[in-house]
Amino acid sequence: MQFEVGSVGHTLMQMRGIWHDSVELFELDGRPLDDDTQAGSGTPGMSPFDNLVYIDFDGVKLTLTNVHFRGRPLSAKTFTARMEDGVLVFDALGKGAYENIGVSGGPGILTFNARELGKAAEIYMEPDFIILLGPGQRIRHTLLYRDGVAVRTLTAKGTRLSPTCDQRHPLDPRGVEGPVHEAPFQSNIWEVLVDV
Repeated sequence: MQFEVGSVGHTLMQMRGIWHDSVELFELDGRPLDDDTQAGSGTPGMSPFDNLVYIDFDGVKLTLTNVHFRGRPLSAKTFTARMEDGVLVFDALGKGAYENIGVSGGPGILTFNARELGKAAEIYMEPDFIILLGPGQRIRHTLLYRDGVAVRTLTAKGTRLSPTCDQRHPLDPRGVEGPVHEAPFQSNIWEVLVDV
């Protein structure tokens, strides 16, 4: 599938495969943060840590799975999305959640964030800024907001281990056998916004 250079689809095609992300957390002023459990992170824990990131993109559908393999207990989270009118639209993150979208900042640059700011974004929001630095290298940076307030940042420095992710990597603590992706992640933190 062909995408125009600089489009969301073009950058996603370049991101396909298995990545090793070395992740660090920081206070807002840049001081290293060794634990974001109190910050209300979506996946709280110690810092630094390492993730395997499996990225499948067929030109329409994206499936992305993060797996902790060093520095934190095993955790695997899968997110799914689809292209709509040139924008990546994530499947709902939970009942009452904001609509999360992926947009382009030009060649090799993506932002994943809420399409609209509202009550759901005030509960939890974590914009993801991804920059491809060159073949097989990327930076992912996030800013966590809880209850409408900026809390901490996260920076992942990624190296691509494989251009495909048809099977689990030997570093995967889940073992090499079994599906790469898990069931799509759902959170209940926005359910307070849903009429019962």
